[in-house]
Parts: sequence; structure tokens; C-alpha cells
Amino acid sequence: MRPSRAIALSLLLGACGGATAVRGGVADPDTPAILRAQTQALLDAIAVGDAKVWDRYLDPRVVYVSEEGVRETKASLLAQLQPLPPGVSGTIAIGQFAVEVHGDTAVVVHVDEESEEYFGHHLTAAYVTTAVWVRGAAGWRLIATQVHAALTDPPAIQLPAEQLDGYVGTYRLNETVTYTIRRDGDHLVGERTGRPPQPLAAEVRDVFFVAGQPRSRKVFVRDAGGRITGLADRREGRDLVWTRSPPVR
Repeated sequence: MRPSRAIALSLLLGACGGATAVRGGVADPDTPAILRAQTQALLDAIAVGDAKVWDRYLDPRVVYVSEEGVRETKASLLAQLQPLPPGVSGTIAIGQFAVEVHGDTAVVVHVDEESEEYFGHHLTAAYVTTAVWVRGAAGWRLIATQVHAALTDPPAIQLPAEQLDGYVGTYRLNETVTYTIRRDGDHLVGERTGRPPQPLAAEVRDVFFVAGQPRSRKVFVRDAGGRITGLADRREGRDLVWTRSPPVR
């Protein structure tokens, strides 16, 4: 299935989620309710594969960008709508919903909360969606959507102190920018030149992360003999490589 984490986003949506839509300076209290109902209808149609609902509310020239970053058309979206296979079931409910109306155009930001049963396993996910609706003779129709999967920190594991000590040292980006790692009790702390120190949590051996930064990882690099030679500051598959400085003797 498809269609929060950021606290700031939740506060933003909470602040404006109950706002009344405005059209031409005149309050139109029905617009948010209509758009929310139509949005929920689209979400409800996913699990059962009801392409008729999507055909009804999508503009023929809709631009839809999925959470994978793939641009879809109305035809490609309708072709993908199939009932979930046996053993898989789920629902998607709107958690937050905010509307800004500009004449006959409405910009909507909503957080969609997914609950899924996958062959006996319970899964959850959240999506932050920006949608643009236009009002015409047939009512409100969706002309553009962009979906972002809401990221969360991975589970952390506890590594023994002797393993943590193996990462301690200074890693160099260039002559002036370094990243220093030290052990503080049962965890590591990393500090980049000119920035405050940050606790590092282990996802698996040699892979660490900073809480609240789920897009990035610290991946330690080893040579053929298993010696740590550096770390890759990995952000969405792209690495910025730091070289480990030799220990001071």
C-alpha cells in the first residue's frame, strides 16, 4: 500500500488544520470538509482497488509524484489500482489535514497514517502529501500531488564498550574540517569542527545515526584486515568520505 514524524510539521498542521477556507474573501466552510472527504475516498479506494473513485476525482492531466520519486499519469495510476492480494489487508486514515484556498484552487497538506496486516505481521507507515485541487463545473478535481514517506529513526542496538572504543578517533575531511569521536559511557559522541557534539546510536555494527536525522548514517570503512580507515557520511545513498587520522603516539 501507499499513501509524522517531524514535530514541527505536526505543530504547523495542528495550527492551521481547523482553519476555514476562504474564497474571494468570503468564508466557505464546506470546502475543507469536501476536500477531506474526497481525499479519504481516494485513500479508501487503494486497498480494494477501486479505480472508479480515482477516475472520478483525478483531472485527466494530473501530475502525481509518488514517494519513490516516480512521476505518474492518470492512466498509470488507474492501471496500478488492484485489490490487495490474499494475506494482505490495511487501511489509510488522514491524521492531519490543512487547506489553503486561492479562488478556485486549493492547496492541501495532509498526513496519511497507514496500518497494514502483511501475512500475519502488523506494519505501520505515514506519508506527508501535498495536493492541489481545482474547482470546475464538475466540482473539485485533483491536478497535482507529491507524496513523501515520513521517515523515522531506526531501532538502536547496544554495542559492547570494547567495540565502541574501536571507533574512537579523529576523522578528517580536509586540512581544517575534522570529526572527532569519543566514548561517553555506553555510547559514542561525535563532534564536527565548529559544531556542537551529538550522541551517536548504533543501528548495526559499523553503522551509526544521530537521533532525529533519519536521512543520514555514519558508515565506518574497514580495510582488508578489518582496520577502520575512515567513515562515510551517507545521506540517501551518497557518501562524503572522512579519512581516519593516525593515532597520536
